[in-house]
Formats: sequence, C-alpha cells, structure tokens
Amino acid sequence: METSEASHQIIADLLAARTGQHLTESRRWRVNSALGGLFREYGISNVDQLVCLLASPRTGPESPDLAQEVVEALLNNETYFFRDKPTFDQLPCEILPELARRRADVKRLSIWSVGCSTGQEVYSLAMLFAEQRERWQGWTIDILGTDVSHRAINAARSGLYSQFEVQRGLPVTQMLRYFDETAGGWQVREDARRLVHFRQHNILGPHPGRQPFDLVLCRNVLLYFERSTRQTAFDRLASALSPHGFLMLGAGETVIGQTERFQPVSARTSFFEPLALQRDRLRQYAG
Repeated sequence: METSEASHQIIADLLAARTGQHLTESRRWRVNSALGGLFREYGISNVDQLVCLLASPRTGPESPDLAQEVVEALLNNETYFFRDKPTFDQLPCEILPELARRRADVKRLSIWSVGCSTGQEVYSLAMLFAEQRERWQGWTIDILGTDVSHRAINAARSGLYSQFEVQRGLPVTQMLRYFDETAGGWQVREDARRLVHFRQHNILGPHPGRQPFDLVLCRNVLLYFERSTRQTAFDRLASALSPHGFLMLGAGETVIGQTERFQPVSARTSFFEPLALQRDRLRQYAG
C-alpha cells in the first residue's frame, strides 16, 4: 500500500473511531478539499503531512485537539430550515396531532433531533409549535438537538445565521417573524429559542435525555454508517424512543432490511414506529 493510501486509511479510521461514520471510497475524493483549511492553518500541503502531525506529541493545555479538528472538518454539516419540505410538512398536519392525542394525559412532548448540525432543523421544529400556539397552550415542549461536532453545536446554540442561511427554506414572513437582523447576522428570537437546547452527543452513545422521546428525527445520519454500525444506531434510537412515539428518517432512508426494531407507518413517508407498537395493535385486533 502506498503511503498516501495508508494515510487516507488512518484518517478514515480516526473518523470511524470518533463518530462511527464510514469513509467510503466514493467519499474519499473530498478529503483533501475538506481538510484544506487545516492544511493552510498548519502550513502543510497533503494528508501524509497531516498524519505525521497527528502522530507527533502535542502538549500543553492550550494545544488544540488536532484529531478532533480533522474529524469536524470531514463531517457533512449540510442543513437548512424546513429541509425536505414535503416530508417536513407531515409533522404539523399528521404526526404532531397524533402525538397530541397520544400524550393528552400528560400534555408533554419530548423531541430529539439527531445530527442537528448548526441547528436549523431544531429551530424549524420550534417555529412549528410557535405557529400553532393555541393548540399547544398548556403543554410542555422540549426539543433537544445533538451533534458529534462541537463547532456545529456552538453555532446552533448561538442561533445566529447569515443572510444566505435564513433564506434557505424560510419564506420572508417567517424570517421576519422569528428573527431579528443584527450587525452579526439574523438572530433567532426568544419565542423560538425557549423551546430548544443543544448538546454534543454521538448517536452510538448512551441515551441523551432523562425520559423517552416522543419524536426522534434522524435524517441523513445513518447513511454514513456501515451496516453493523447502523444496526447499533437503530438499537440506540429504539431504546430512546417512547413505545408510542415516531422515528423520522431522511427521504432516502428506510428501516426495511436494516433493523427489526421499527416498522413503517402506513401512508406516511419517512416515518416509522417501534415494532412493539405494531405487535400491540395485532394483539388488540386478534382479541
């Protein structure tokens, strides 16, 4: 194996160890461009030199974690407000009303956005509830956004977006209703921010909340996992989801042939339920 191939494998192993993501051959073409900023910052020009830096001792409390910088540079943080709108539109029209019925006794909804990147999906959810303020009067709504990237989570917590970012997926009416224009960009207003919080977390790690979630959005995250890792991720999602909750995947993702923990929700694209709920329904029907 040539040195450059070995170096690329070291970078791929580092990404897998810290995030579970598999750097396939088809994704390796973007490694050099993704790491270009680090090349310039450290005065190097290729992956071989970067691997040498990773292998050298780095001491002192002020020294940055180069390995984490490499991982974060390789992550795909592509996101925007109300991404995949036809799929997202099922939430206020079908999924949230059903959850309101199922949770009417406690009047509480707990939602988890996995791989939330810089926060647009989480704030989109918050805007859905703000748009239906009367329906959710008296309810406790808690929306958690998590991501493996420390940099992305910090950006999400700031709630500050550029003109380009707020124009991706947001009509002017919502932009003006939920954002204030500042010298640094467009700032999410308090009525949307009060429902959300963020933390750094790996989907392959322990349950990030105290209670089961009623709705979990995990869109375009599992695409980057190998089959065995994807099955582990589904197990984590199943353990974190309420038996009567919903899992929302990306438009091109499915549980079919991937896991036995979930079943598709009839006539609802990209939504899935725990298999235990399906079994309960079959028992009721048989009874």
